Amino acid sequence: MNRVGEGGRGESVWLGWLLHATLDVFATIADGRGDAARAANWRKHMQALTTGLESQAWDGDWYRRGWFDDGTPLGSATNDECRIDSISQSWAVISGAARPDRAAQGMRAVDRELILHHDGLALLFTPPFDRSALDPGYIKGYPPGVRENGGQYTHAALWSVMAFAGLGDGDKAAALFWILNPINHARTRIDMHRYKVEPYVVAADVYAAPGHVGRGGWTWYTGSAGWMQRAGIESILGLRIEGNVLRLDPCIPKSWPRFEITLRHGASRYEIVVENPQSVPRGIAAAELDGAKIAARPLSIPLKDDGAIHRLQVRLG
Repeated sequence: MNRVGEGGRGESVWLGWLLHATLDVFATIADGRGDAARAANWRKHMQALTTGLESQAWDGDWYRRGWFDDGTPLGSATNDECRIDSISQSWAVISGAARPDRAAQGMRAVDRELILHHDGLALLFTPPFDRSALDPGYIKGYPPGVRENGGQYTHAALWSVMAFAGLGDGDKAAALFWILNPINHARTRIDMHRYKVEPYVVAADVYAAPGHVGRGGWTWYTGSAGWMQRAGIESILGLRIEGNVLRLDPCIPKSWPRFEITLRHGASRYEIVVENPQSVPRGIAAAELDGAKIAARPLSIPLKDDGAIHRLQVRLG
């Protein structure tokens, strides 16, 4: 969208959320280094971003994508094309900066407007750019429904998985992950002939254009593959490694009775079993490490490289 703000006055809502998230992380780093002045300055800017985004970006049922140089909105219900954009909604959740009620409402709109369960697609935005006077730039060079112009852009769809998990909706997070999993685009001969590309690697995009719905685009796309791994491991299974610390906070479908993870850390092995007897999507009720009870909320344990096998038992509830 290189012409949305080519005059230097256009603005991006989703980049506002991203900047907020980035400043939050760096402010924490500044705290750790004793740089209180810099941390305070960044947090002041975070507050200004939050105020601006909430007062200007909310469109009534979802967050806008941005504004052109002349103030024309993008990703608004007033637009004939690109009425709703998924990234602004997903990053409202991921950043932690948006009002919780609005963030949840925006993701409900994503589920309703952009996830085509029958076709197995999660659109970047809709409708695609085609005949309107809006000139966002390079993206309009693609035919409607192809690649970023209203097709499935897998990066963004995976951010939606992370957002649903961030809202605690394990059912929606896992269902969307299933749609995005390339192997599920080749489960039958009909599916395979529709998808046309390798089902064992991630595609950057999947077409939504009439006559080509469900056709895979640019494959072997490492950026989307990296986000897919993070969405599955970190957001759904809830496993994060931060330095030498293991953190666990799953968000799974209520129907999952249990799952297991085996983690290697140096010469050690951690065998993790998560039980879900109450059929809940999130929340750890109890945990044991090598037979000893440990604090469950938040579940955070130092990893040891001692060559031993460690067993972590977790019960959701």
